[in-house]
Amino acid sequence: MNNTLLTGTMKVNEQNHLEIGGVDTVTLVEKHGTPVYVYDVFQIKEKARAFKNTFAVRGIKAQVAYASKAFACTAIYQLMAQEGLSVDVVSGGELYTAIHAGYPKEKIHFHGNNKTESEIVDALNYEIGCFVVDNFNELDLLQHHAAERNQKVAILLRVTPGVEAHTHEYISTGQEDSKFGFDLLNGQAEKAVEVALASSHLDLLGLHSHIGSQIFETQGFLMAIDKLLTEVTKWQKTQSFDLKVLNLGGGFGIRYVEGDQPLPVSEYVNTIIDEVITQTTKFNLAMPEIWIEPGRSIVGDAGITLYQTGSEKQVPDVRNYLAIDGGMTDNIRPALYEAEYTGVLANRANDIATETYSIAGKCCESGDMLIWDLPLPKREQNDILAVFSTGAYGYSMANNYNRIPRPPVVFVENGIDYVVVERESYADLISLDRSLPQG
Repeated sequence: MNNTLLTGTMKVNEQNHLEIGGVDTVTLVEKHGTPVYVYDVFQIKEKARAFKNTFAVRGIKAQVAYASKAFACTAIYQLMAQEGLSVDVVSGGELYTAIHAGYPKEKIHFHGNNKTESEIVDALNYEIGCFVVDNFNELDLLQHHAAERNQKVAILLRVTPGVEAHTHEYISTGQEDSKFGFDLLNGQAEKAVEVALASSHLDLLGLHSHIGSQIFETQGFLMAIDKLLTEVTKWQKTQSFDLKVLNLGGGFGIRYVEGDQPLPVSEYVNTIIDEVITQTTKFNLAMPEIWIEPGRSIVGDAGITLYQTGSEKQVPDVRNYLAIDGGMTDNIRPALYEAEYTGVLANRANDIATETYSIAGKCCESGDMLIWDLPLPKREQNDILAVFSTGAYGYSMANNYNRIPRPPVVFVENGIDYVVVERESYADLISLDRSLPQG
């Protein structure tokens, strides 16, 4: 196999099996079944520390917040808390899970373009660290409820700076035409600053910007910093706005397939630091605390999914289909926005690829295709297919289409494996169903 596919602790062992976290994937399948999500805890820790340490080495005051929409469960929140990260949540469910996991409330940041009133009240009751405010309606709700309880609430204003990252159109969020945030170009952001500063119950710490996802270059971040700080300079004069925090979001890319070339964590972070220093010096602004929000880049390539292969269909002169026992219920990204993946036969990892297969999911949808044209050894019954870099937006987007139970999540580290999310059963699937009334 191509060893550049292997990250973290992954390797091929003497049995010609893929190994992760010191555990043989064949053993994992025997123990936990398929499909199964597997996470390399060592690699997650290494990525989290790389972000934090880059700021520390430079002596820059910062917060690294894990963007938990990438992968949320009790155990990952606990792991991120152990590593000293802050955390982003974007719903009442993520907030509840983080609190249940024991996350320090002051390190929780609440995002979302349509926080409900009940979610806002819950977050105020928990006394979380910061709201990232997305619109005027939210500003009004926060002001109302904070005033009712005489509570001071720390906020950032999410701003769309008019910068579009080089990414898929469905996951680019920093451009002017976006459902997220106050627009910088049409004056919404300036008005929001005015409203927030006028409130005695809102503590405006600064601004937030997120320009997209799966970004392989730094130019977009440089442009966003320049645009934001140019406006901050004006607002400092017209509104006495003091920028204490500049949150530049996340979106740092990972490697999914051969052509992907993400930058090292340190390059993303150092470029951001250098530009903020340059622009604050240029505009004679105080250096703000820098916040960033890595999610995919912490957990994405630390995760793999293991499947058992099943039926094969040969279409002469077209392609060979090879079906697996999962698909769009455990990884909807290929169907949703044509995301690409690669993989190997985990039980025959170094066997020479002599065939090309298109990996089909088991759902009743023609679009349930996981990988097109994957080189593999000639298939044998019940091979184990390992798909790489499924740690972000696999479990978090998993669903029960066709009444298929969601897979378990297993963490591996130092030769030990343990379940952090149980496999759903058929009983779980009907647990919330209710029968028709009798008579």
